[in-house]
Amino acid sequence: QVQPVESGGGLVQAGGSLRLSCTASGRTFNTLAMGWFRQAPGKEREFVAAIGWSGDSTYGPDSVKGRFTISRDNAKNTVYLQMNSLKPEDTAVYYCAAKRYLSSSQARDYNYWGQGTQVTVSS
Repeated sequence: QVQPVESGGGLVQAGGSLRLSCTASGRTFNTLAMGWFRQAPGKEREFVAAIGWSGDSTYGPDSVKGRFTISRDNAKNTVYLQMNSLKPEDTAVYYCAAKRYLSSSQARDYNYWGQGTQVTVSS
């Protein structure tokens, strides 16, 4: 069983940075693709970024490209989402998700989900 656990959310001013972490239990982390999704109030869950078991990464909306970076540390069973130049529209609950091997931008492809961490960006 894989259980992702997110941390690192919080309140930050516009232009600031946060680094989200997601640690997934289990001994097979290096076979997992990990994804970050976010959901703002009243909106659907949105794909942010994903990284495959081999380290290939993909990003979702153009609004995060160049500002967000996903990375992983297999020795620590952890995936990170570095978020820079944050904007108020980045405010959302950020979820970490896991699936086997290949990454995906589709939430339905992920089998395991964390509880989410709140990111609030003030203007």
